[in-house]
Amino acid sequence: MTSPDLRSQLASLTTEAFRPELADIDRLPTLDIARLMNAEDAGVPAAVAAQLPRIAAAIDAVAERMGHGGRLVYAGAGTAGRLGVLDASECPPTFNTDPAQVVGLIAGGPEAMASSVEGAEDSGELARQDLDALKLTPEDTVVGISASGRTPYAIGAVEHARALGALTVGLACNEHSALAAAAEHGIEVVVGPELITGSTRLKAGTAQKLVLNMLSTITMIRLGKTYGNLMVDVRASNDKLRARSRRIVALATGAGDDEIERALSECGGEVKNAILVLLADVDGPTAARLLEDSGGHLRAALAHAAR
Repeated sequence: MTSPDLRSQLASLTTEAFRPELADIDRLPTLDIARLMNAEDAGVPAAVAAQLPRIAAAIDAVAERMGHGGRLVYAGAGTAGRLGVLDASECPPTFNTDPAQVVGLIAGGPEAMASSVEGAEDSGELARQDLDALKLTPEDTVVGISASGRTPYAIGAVEHARALGALTVGLACNEHSALAAAAEHGIEVVVGPELITGSTRLKAGTAQKLVLNMLSTITMIRLGKTYGNLMVDVRASNDKLRARSRRIVALATGAGDDEIERALSECGGEVKNAILVLLADVDGPTAARLLEDSGGHLRAALAHAAR
């Protein structure tokens, strides 16, 4: 049984508000429901746009720490936790990051990705245990994610991380949230009540996905993981990505197929190195050294090679 206090808290949240004008939605034709839902989703980017200065400030702080070897850790429960795990899991193939560099923690552990783990989201202590298992350092960043902004697991993660000196970000979908208040960087994307009352996997989930896309992608741009808008650190782990690697080298250099194959072969399939070989007319080992000296930034390595 839930407490009266908790019921009162939920009733006060924008994300939990009931919309009487949609009370007969189940009687509408399917196309009309789809139109309603699509119109609701159309407002999410504007809500994210209102938080762009806060998002950008958080990204700059995250990138600075990761540039010194820090990790990016997402922590959330339910849908919010799953979105964090999803974003983290997409970084290695997209940006060739070490799997330990961007980490997703979900209340209840891996089992909670597919099914609910009873009571896990209500435990701040569980969040502290999960973070302690990572041996958090002051160079790391912890992003607590919670649509309501009151989830104990997300708040506990942020509070514990901050006490350890790590950078903290709180991502919520309600104003004046405890999560945003607990973090150094509070981001509150207020998307309003959901089409289905309290189903925060809808607009709130979409908003969280958009913000997490920005956090990881722009941080990786700042860390030199792209060249322009090309994924030059892509990890070619399957046929599609191997084909994409060749296309990226072609787009960056304008080289022919034979030159591209030679450069990739010389660089062990590393796209960034192959581009440097072709554009700077250096060999593979020299390209590797130039990139290492430039902190992995291809533009800086090209400038260094041109001196």
